[in-house]
Amino acid sequence: MIGGMTDPSIWREYGTPLLPPLSPGPLDGRTVAVKDLFAVAGFAIGAGNPAWLSQAETEPDCAPAVAALRAAGAAIAGIAQTDELAFSLSGANPHYGTPPNPAAPDRVTGGSSSGPASAVATGQADIGLGTDTAGSVRVPASACGLFGFRPTQGAVPADRVLPLAPSFDTPGWITAGPELLARAGAVLLPPGPSAFPRTIITIDLPNGSPFPSRSIASSVSSATVLSDSELDDLLAAFRAVQSAEAWASHGVWITANPGVLGPDVEARFRFGSTVTAAERARAWKVIAGYRSRVLDLLGDDTWLALPAAGGPGHPRDVTPAEKDAWRAATFRRTVIASAFGLPSVSVPTGASPPEGIALIGPPGADHALLRATASAGPAS
Repeated sequence: MIGGMTDPSIWREYGTPLLPPLSPGPLDGRTVAVKDLFAVAGFAIGAGNPAWLSQAETEPDCAPAVAALRAAGAAIAGIAQTDELAFSLSGANPHYGTPPNPAAPDRVTGGSSSGPASAVATGQADIGLGTDTAGSVRVPASACGLFGFRPTQGAVPADRVLPLAPSFDTPGWITAGPELLARAGAVLLPPGPSAFPRTIITIDLPNGSPFPSRSIASSVSSATVLSDSELDDLLAAFRAVQSAEAWASHGVWITANPGVLGPDVEARFRFGSTVTAAERARAWKVIAGYRSRVLDLLGDDTWLALPAAGGPGHPRDVTPAEKDAWRAATFRRTVIASAFGLPSVSVPTGASPPEGIALIGPPGADHALLRATASAGPAS
């Protein structure tokens, strides 16, 4: 097995199990790797940084998402690693290492839900419970050849989860197969419709892409939803709001603990300190304007399909410039769901090295998206 059960690049804490189920349920016999941002009773939140962990208090209770999985019969296998304070996309933690990606050993898992993705990919957990702000569930799922789901913003409680940018943060989950992805969704999500869309609009999918199929929608067509310049505009607005909220969340701690973060992560936080209130308000207007346009396009019966990331996970040995280029290309794929609070599922294409396709639906299409994954691969 790649990555042993004491591998510190995957696990901060590991048990047999760490916490047992609370009761029998639909997830009997399943195990969960919990990203180190969620409260887990009896343990502190470490947030991917030793200095943060050393100052954190023990959590008396589990976060609602963790408790719900335990109440449905799942055991908590352990607390899995994350990029520092979840503000990265590669999964390469300078303190704990880069988790293994068995589907592409020379490449990163992607992040920031890197530990949960690696735990699932190496067979050490059935469900990876993570968070997704700007792609941090969808991207590692894509890079590892797994299924990953970001729900409609606010559909799954983010209580007792360390924030990054609360307007965009949401719990999400990763599995090796579509059936378990949907089963976890039945536990974590409120009830909702499950009807497939009439139309799927594809964006920059390669010719011969195996998914989405016409078994999901009667019409599949290609279109430009946002032009390159509009996408640049949206990305700049998203970055301004995300960074400002990240600084509001953790700026006091970063100021009091200089030098404890990796330089690239600290630079992202410190950019947030330069965003003025007026700039943040203008950015929100930009996001709201594009969101209205996209929601009008989707209506109740149209989905989008596009690459889940800017290509496979980048090589583990890569220059900073190459990493930044991969990160920028990936944000162009993830920002629509992130900025607009839309549900999105990442489905593996079977390519080598792994890449995923993301389906994006209108708000509340969570169960329908999860149902659609069943046409993309075997159950597990």
